[in-house]
Amino acid sequence: MDRFNFNDKIVVVTGASRGIGKSIALAFGEAGANVVAAARKVNLLDKVVKEIQANGGNGFYVRCDLTKDEDIFNIVTKTIDRYGRIDILVNNAGISPWVKKSEEVTIEEWEEVIRVNLTAPFLLCREAGKIMIQNNWGRIINVASIGGLVGFPRQIAYCVAKGGLLQMTKVLAVEWIQKYNITVNAIAPGYIATDLTAGMRASKKISENLLQRTPIRRFGEPNEVVGAAMYLASEFAGYTNGTVLIVDGGWMAS
Repeated sequence: MDRFNFNDKIVVVTGASRGIGKSIALAFGEAGANVVAAARKVNLLDKVVKEIQANGGNGFYVRCDLTKDEDIFNIVTKTIDRYGRIDILVNNAGISPWVKKSEEVTIEEWEEVIRVNLTAPFLLCREAGKIMIQNNWGRIINVASIGGLVGFPRQIAYCVAKGGLLQMTKVLAVEWIQKYNITVNAIAPGYIATDLTAGMRASKKISENLLQRTPIRRFGEPNEVVGAAMYLASEFAGYTNGTVLIVDGGWMAS
């Protein structure tokens, strides 16, 4: 079980202030990693870092608006300034701010979702990847969605962005494994009980429909995605590359 020991590993987690990202950040902290928690809301990030430290872990937070290039580069710069390297990158942050007919989506709405869910992860992969290439080792985990594998009505930008994230995962996995020993994988959660799905879960009609499509008949919990992330970052996953782990209660199987 030493292969699940992340002592002294440097782990960057975006969207770490709540939901899946928070659960992943806390888990890595408990496993001995130095966690860099990135998100927009400083008050929530501060609580996450304090919880990591209270559990015996180490880390700090970086405020980041993923619509801004300088904020993205700042995550990498501050991590290198503090620790000198990046071992594991978890691109978790994502948005799905509206449910809207495709013919009514504005270019501004489209670009915002693509920017946060696809462009920002690319930039972080590129910048963190440069560091990992120098160190000849790395783990990158992109948190996508089953929406990247199937079409969700009225969520065109979200599904396109998550589908693109899965394709980006494959390309980087092929490019970086043999020469640089960097694995790149993805997780595709189903409907997890987070702020992102709060509106859907609050609607009795939508909620019942989603649960009918999910064989397990409940929404997932953020900590139920953690195991997939820990596995993909571990030494157990040395031969796992360019794949997507689906964590959806059986949605894709039904």
